Amino acid sequence: MLLECFYHDKLAHASYIVGCQDHGVAIVIDPGRHIEQYIEFATRQGLDIIAVTETHIHADFVSGTKELALCCNATVYASDEGDCEWKYQYLAQVPYQLIKDGSEFNIGTIQFQVIHTPGHTPESISFLVIDTKQHNYTNEKPIGIFTGDFLFVGDVGRPDLLETAVGIPHHARSSAEQLFHSIQKIKTMPAYLQIWPSHRAGSSCGKSLGAIPSSTIGYEKHFNWAFQTEEQDSFVMNVLSGQPEPPPYFAQMKQINQSGPPIRNQTLVKKIESFPVFQQIARTGKQIIDTREPTFFASGHVEGSLNIPYNQSFTTWCGWLIDYNQDLIIVIDPLSTDINKVRRDLEAIGLDRTIVYVSSNTLKEMGPLETYEERTVQEMFHHIRSGTYPVIDVRNKAEWEEGHLPHAKHMMLGHLTEHLHDIPKNCPIVVQCRSGIRSAIAASILRKYGVKEVINLQGGYLAWLEAKFPICK
Repeated sequence: MLLECFYHDKLAHASYIVGCQDHGVAIVIDPGRHIEQYIEFATRQGLDIIAVTETHIHADFVSGTKELALCCNATVYASDEGDCEWKYQYLAQVPYQLIKDGSEFNIGTIQFQVIHTPGHTPESISFLVIDTKQHNYTNEKPIGIFTGDFLFVGDVGRPDLLETAVGIPHHARSSAEQLFHSIQKIKTMPAYLQIWPSHRAGSSCGKSLGAIPSSTIGYEKHFNWAFQTEEQDSFVMNVLSGQPEPPPYFAQMKQINQSGPPIRNQTLVKKIESFPVFQQIARTGKQIIDTREPTFFASGHVEGSLNIPYNQSFTTWCGWLIDYNQDLIIVIDPLSTDINKVRRDLEAIGLDRTIVYVSSNTLKEMGPLETYEERTVQEMFHHIRSGTYPVIDVRNKAEWEEGHLPHAKHMMLGHLTEHLHDIPKNCPIVVQCRSGIRSAIAASILRKYGVKEVINLQGGYLAWLEAKFPICK
């Protein structure tokens, strides 16, 4: 048996190939949208991808299941659990087999046993894996379990997404109760059983995921809070409290993955070589996304552009802030950023309308660019403490409640545009987050919508604490 993990760091998403080397066949589990990585790996290993499956209908990225099935003529093993609202709608286009709790199927000599593990979603299933050709006492015992978003290292999948992201009312508590019972099923399994989840730390599909790639049932019994909670009501209260607000694109991903994602456009993104051409394209109402670091953006950027730095949170804030129905112009620093990687990450969450890109070197031809100020906490202390300059804190609710700057107003970054009417345009506005990155995104939003005197607080709340300046709670 061969097992290979593929990891998308900006989505904190893990997908897997399981291969039977005796028969030269493989299955892909929870594939991301860019299927070339699986095909290339399988080819190098001398394996044919004959099957593809997923543990549930994903909400945080575009699934590659349909495209992989079409490309490889692979059978889709699709969950038939849950009610009729959460059935796959594209299966008539691909070879498929419906599976439920208790179903079994083989990929060569590797057996997969299906367990219904609802809670994160109604249709969620997990896969016990048995290597039947091992020449020892283990050949009838499972060696591991693919848990999808049901069970993570140190945490469990959040049960509230269908209510908070998709908008189905009164769903969170009943899902949390289902999740509790799914955990009870897993508790009875052998301590040696390996756990292969679909997400790690950084995902919005849970609140305290570990960064370790895999675990065991025995480890989770010792260190996962969900295994140590014996009462259902206590479990429900804990799992529903403190969950981060899901990005709005989650609802769209659910629908796309249920109906079957469109096949990607493989044409290259064109590079704009001159500023006059850039001006001509920009006038047609395209969204301009500047991926440079905040300091470079602050020192010179195109009017109306949105600064989303190309870092670990790139896809999260793109999903929050970009209009899926408009074309995109991408600004990059060619010394640090590859446009193909940017496009790949945008496509991973269904943002397929990248039409052109421009190097920051080309912007230098423009003459005067838009700018805004970045100031240290020491420079701004007296202005902030006295309330002279309004302060907007764009962190999330939990961060705000732990402590905030004097006189600050809380406007979470993802909802900032909903509060534009509350923001004065006749005085300098200080924007602040934990470290200065989210507030830089906020600064670009405010400037785009006409708030021209914006100051980004460098280092944010952490720098304020380090300086031992007073906070409010």
